Amino acid sequence: MTDQMPTPDEETAPEPAAPPVAPHLAPLAEAFPEAKFEQSAAGQQVARVESGRLVEFVQAARDAGFEMFIDLTAVDHYRQRSGPRYDVVVGLLSLKHNQRLRILVPVDGDVPSAPSITDVYPGANFYEREVYDLFGIDFTGHPDLTRIMLPDDWDGHPLRKDTPVGAVPIQFRDTNKVL
Repeated sequence: MTDQMPTPDEETAPEPAAPPVAPHLAPLAEAFPEAKFEQSAAGQQVARVESGRLVEFVQAARDAGFEMFIDLTAVDHYRQRSGPRYDVVVGLLSLKHNQRLRILVPVDGDVPSAPSITDVYPGANFYEREVYDLFGIDFTGHPDLTRIMLPDDWDGHPLRKDTPVGAVPIQFRDTNKVL
């Protein structure tokens, strides 16, 4: 029998290399192998984390040097055919490494819920309340998850893409005065 070279179809293709992770994120990548790290077009580090591991991941990120909470918001992927309806987006900053970390957490649209990170970053309190108020995403474990932007009797969540666009009549003071 002669030795034959394998054809390209017979060769096993090597697995694609993981995107490069900044050195200060290596401990997070090791501790959370299920998290997906990438770099945005602007050079910002992005981590995709499941909601069940969010609090643990955020605590580990804080221990890794991301000492500042920057912001928290949500994105509604209403027309997207696959995947979760929402992403909760958490922004952290490391002054030591001069680096931002954006954490994306997929949230299902049926009963949108994510764990609160207020125990790790108390400054997330009002941001979580805002996302709850405007998107309807519940943050489990939040100390006071009540509306912050809209009246308590407001029906719905205006930043959801399936909310109809409407108008609220506004009467400004002194609009009927003749100058």
